[in-house]
Amino acid sequence: MEWVETTAKSIEAAQEAALDQLGVGADEAEFEVIEEPRPGLFGRVRGEARLRARVRPATVRPKQERRRKGRSDKSSKATTAKSSDSKAAVSDPAASEQDAPAKSSRPASSTKQKNSQQKNSQQSKEQRMSNDDRPESTVTPDEVGAAAVTFMDGLTDAFGLDGSSVLQVDGLELELNVEGSELGLLVGPGGRTLNAVQDLARVAAQRRLGDHDTRLRIDVAGYRERREAALGKFARDVAEQVRTTGTARSLEAMSSSDRKVIHDALNDEDGVSSRSVGEDPDRRIVVDPA
Repeated sequence: MEWVETTAKSIEAAQEAALDQLGVGADEAEFEVIEEPRPGLFGRVRGEARLRARVRPATVRPKQERRRKGRSDKSSKATTAKSSDSKAAVSDPAASEQDAPAKSSRPASSTKQKNSQQKNSQQSKEQRMSNDDRPESTVTPDEVGAAAVTFMDGLTDAFGLDGSSVLQVDGLELELNVEGSELGLLVGPGGRTLNAVQDLARVAAQRRLGDHDTRLRIDVAGYRERREAALGKFARDVAEQVRTTGTARSLEAMSSSDRKVIHDALNDEDGVSSRSVGEDPDRRIVVDPA
């Protein structure tokens, strides 16, 4: 998986910029913080946040062993210990006051900012550790594709629709398109149902088989291709309006994948630039005159 690198005034803004470049949601990406903004005087921030991100490889949820024997005994012991601690605290209020943490004299904003930076740093360390410890995937792209085809054929039949799955494998890129007529039920308004179906297919194929490397993309009746073409034309029309009027234009809220299409199209247009503002699900693109 290729990494992208972004910089912004805060870690959150750098993460949103990375999601726009990758064209995925926050739950499908992983981040590594390279540099954090440094706290300055009076709660101000110096420098910029810099991080890199990539599409999160599929992982298998570990099985959890359930232990039934001795459960009631442990629960009883834990309850007894908790009761004893509570009684000791009540009988010795001086000890409780002594154990109570002292109030910090630091400003609330500075303490909050430091806690946030420590949390992001810890998350970055955990992500790097999980990547290093992840076992090498032994499943082939063809096996993942076959599992995805089986899932989509079964889902199409369950919906009572007439369609067939066609798979294309290009290295680690898997493109599965369900062909047929009257398949709108699998697409939904704005492709939202299709995005949910794609997530389910990834669980049924990649995660179930323990695949960490392939990228699976699901389409229905060529919907994504048509939508990308329509968004590209829309982006070019907006660019022309911004160049003519010299006034920035804010677009409607879009998904991260749609924002990526718009950004890519505007990158080829002269005299305009694009940026994303807001937070999901209300995050939108602003097109500015260059």
